[in-house]
Amino acid sequence: MSEHRGCELPEDLYYDLDYVWVRPEEDGTYTIGLTDPSQTMSGKVQYVWIKNVGTHREWKKPMARLESGKWAGGIPAPFPGVIVARNETVLANPNLINIDPYHDAWLVRMKPDDPATALTHLTTGSAAQEALKAWIERYDVQCMRCQD
Repeated sequence: MSEHRGCELPEDLYYDLDYVWVRPEEDGTYTIGLTDPSQTMSGKVQYVWIKNVGTHREWKKPMARLESGKWAGGIPAPFPGVIVARNETVLANPNLINIDPYHDAWLVRMKPDDPATALTHLTTGSAAQEALKAWIERYDVQCMRCQD
């Protein structure tokens, strides 16, 4: 795993280079969560609302909403598709996003409308790493983990 200014940046994920990471699953779904730099920028997450299972979301339309002491806003879908699972643990314990953004704190699993184009607007590998590092520098982010 790569790290920059304390921000974890897993190389095996896809990124929208703003808010979310995406991990393809073997069953054709995609697990989606908030990046480490994004969780740091938002501050301690106090409330999470996630669209219901079965809800269709268009690209860039909110699939979830987060609220913290310093920020409130929607988390955009990285591709059009249907939410097939939502993380009930995060709904009950929103601060988990600040503790473990890449594992236990995933937000949703989605089935894309078109699997062949689901990753079209996402970046991975060295290009994602360099773009995320530039984002961290631009916003002067120093990542840290909140405690439970």
